[in-house]
Parts: sequence; C-alpha cells; structure tokens
Amino acid sequence: MISKNLIKQIHSLAQKKTRIAEKMFVAEGTKIVNELLCTFNSVQIIATENWYNTTHFNKRPNDVTVTDDELRKISFLQHPQQVLGVFKIPTRTISKDICQHELCLALDDVQDPGNLGTIIRIADWFGIKNIFCSKNTVDAYNPKVIQATMGSIARVNIIYTDLYDFLDQQNESVDIFGTFLDGKNIYEQELSPTGIIVMGNEGNGISDKISTLINKRLFIPNYPQGAQNAESLNVAIATAITCAEFRRKIL
Repeated sequence: MISKNLIKQIHSLAQKKTRIAEKMFVAEGTKIVNELLCTFNSVQIIATENWYNTTHFNKRPNDVTVTDDELRKISFLQHPQQVLGVFKIPTRTISKDICQHELCLALDDVQDPGNLGTIIRIADWFGIKNIFCSKNTVDAYNPKVIQATMGSIARVNIIYTDLYDFLDQQNESVDIFGTFLDGKNIYEQELSPTGIIVMGNEGNGISDKISTLINKRLFIPNYPQGAQNAESLNVAIATAITCAEFRRKIL
C-alpha cells in the first residue's frame, strides 16, 4: 500500500521551489521513463506490477509496486501510464564558447510549459544539444514540460542563465539570430551552422534589451506576403521553421 508520505513527497515536486531544493523531478510513462533511465540518475521508480514484468526492470529496494488506483493518487496525469519515475536534476557545465562551434538555442522568457517541452523536442530532432534559457523562462523540470518533451530532455542540455550577459559575452564572430517582423526573409539569407538562435516570449517576442545584442535579424514570411493572415506564429512553431531552414541550408 502506498504511504501518505510518499504521496505528499511526489506531489510536492509539482512546485518549482521543492524541485530546486530537492534537486529532483518527476517523469511519467514508459517511453519517457525508459529514455531518462539511460541518461539520468533515477532516485525511485513507482510502477504497476505489469510494468515491472513487461519491461524486466530490476526493481531496487527503494522502488515501489502500486496498483492502478494507487498510481492515480500520485500521478500528475489525467490518465496515468503505469510508471512514474523520480530523477535527479543534472548539473550542467557548458563551455562559454560552445556557440562558436555549434548551433544553439536561446529562449527569452518563454512561459508556456507545452511550448518549452515542444522546443526541447524540436532541438533534439534537429541535433541542437544546448538551450540557454533566461531566468524567467518556465522551469524545464516542470512535469508538464517533461511530458511535452517526450523524452528529448534526456539528450538536450538546458542551462538557465542571465541571458543578456550570456549573449553580451559572446565572441564578435558569433552570429546571434532572432526573428522579427522587420527582419530579412529567412529563406533568402545565408545561415551558418554555428551561432545562437534567440526565440522570444509568447506575447511580447524578443525583449528590447535582448534585441540590442542580435546581429542577424530574420523574418519568417507569411503567404501570400502582405495578406491579412494570423498576427504571429506560436513560438514553438516558429522555432521548428527556423531550425529546419538552418539545417536545410547546411546539408
């Protein structure tokens, strides 16, 4: 029988302050848990007997077997998926000059968990290994973000930093890209295989302060140009279009 203390402990990890204090987060579902077990330090697995039997996971003393009803009591999902894992939040140390050698993403106050999770998944698809987030960007270890990544967070480094200082300290040779309504058509520009792509907040786009550091202003044109179309693109969709064009240009 699952204890009240364990239920309380798991539920507390829904709060950012607890995740930071405990340096732990929750992931759910076979696909995501299996992905994270390959790369993250797992603290505890809580799963149904069927999950243990079908995955042949070697249950450890701290792991727990629960019924479907018990899993529903601790799950953050409307429809729990047999397994919940508690993992250690990794400590990331990334070289400051990484963007001279790789293409990186930077997020300026992205707020929606679903958007961040999708962006992490997009980065994974396009081989972008590092995402630098402003301190006001939603927490990457929020349960909703973790679910939206579909396991991609296992392969993408998420680094929270003072984004202005990070960009300001880049070598002059580093291209810093951003999308703006007054930018140059992304499909007509030369794009590099290294540098930083900055994506902005859902409502306000890239902030004025961060904009001063962007040296390559891009625009994703609508079709037909000049038509009365949607006012803007969702930030995750815009990230996908931008990353796809960068990778297409360097294939």
